[in-house]
Amino acid sequence: MASKLRSIVLVDDNETTSFLNNRLLSRLEVAEQVYTYHKAEQAYQQIWGNEKDAAVEANAPDLVFVDLKMPGMDGFEFLKLYSALPPEVREKTVMAVLTTSMHAADTARVAQYEGVEYLAKPLTEEKLSKLLEKRF
Repeated sequence: MASKLRSIVLVDDNETTSFLNNRLLSRLEVAEQVYTYHKAEQAYQQIWGNEKDAAVEANAPDLVFVDLKMPGMDGFEFLKLYSALPPEVREKTVMAVLTTSMHAADTARVAQYEGVEYLAKPLTEEKLSKLLEKRF
């Protein structure tokens, strides 16, 4: 990775997990901004809610980590909405599932979405480095 990412978004209903991930990202100084959301609906609306707006595309995060198991809109619904976005919008953001679930059914469902990374919690410096090397 040549330079810092502009922004990373964390979507996880567990406040402790979000706090720890945010701390790791801050310590590693991989992004200028880290945004945290505890509700997937809110995150999606903030990021892509008005996709017709050119500013939305310009301000899209470089990387989004989303948990699969959340109340309300879960990670699968978030991925479904993301995958329906125009390709030029999707190509600006790397989507990564960050979950405790290692169930074959979940990994198979995520694999249906092209280009989505699948990481097991907890997020570590090593996992983050591999992801950044692979996608940036």
